[in-house]
Amino acid sequence: MTSTATLDRSSTGASSTTQVYRIFIKATPQAIWDAITKPEWTQRFGYGLRDEYELRPGGKYRGHANQGMIEMGMGGVIVDGEVIEADPPHKLVMTWRMAIDPTLAQEGWTRLTYEIVEGRGGVSRLSVIHDLAGRPGHAAMVAGDQQGPGASGGWLWILSDLKTLLESGAQMTPANRLHPPHE
Repeated sequence: MTSTATLDRSSTGASSTTQVYRIFIKATPQAIWDAITKPEWTQRFGYGLRDEYELRPGGKYRGHANQGMIEMGMGGVIVDGEVIEADPPHKLVMTWRMAIDPTLAQEGWTRLTYEIVEGRGGVSRLSVIHDLAGRPGHAAMVAGDQQGPGASGGWLWILSDLKTLLESGAQMTPANRLHPPHE
């Protein structure tokens, strides 16, 4: 485990069973929770999906395509899953899979956990624990291994964009290839 970077992946490579990412964000746990669970926020970072949650055990999770994806022919539900546990604003556990890709959808669901811990000085720690056992395609995708240097992709990029948005009010990369910039 490397601890020299703000973001920390404890298991390296696409073959990892579990990928763990930790990031410190100058924001309250509630602000981080809202950014993860409210569509008006989820559309502003990462891939810009309109995430919709039923925040109760057994509730549905759906990540809907953004306008840029629709224009590229990728409409509908991009990712889906089911909420296992919701403890606002501290913990969200859910199943998760890439629904739009038939090969990845056939791999089945992974288990995704968000943990938010309030620290000192208005800084909170967000941990993303993604159990990818037996899901090599998903593991490569969320590790960002399928994208080249400087390209968007994977949890590191998504969480870096989330941190930038919450701390500055702007996206890290305002004109990325999968969705139009937000003003």
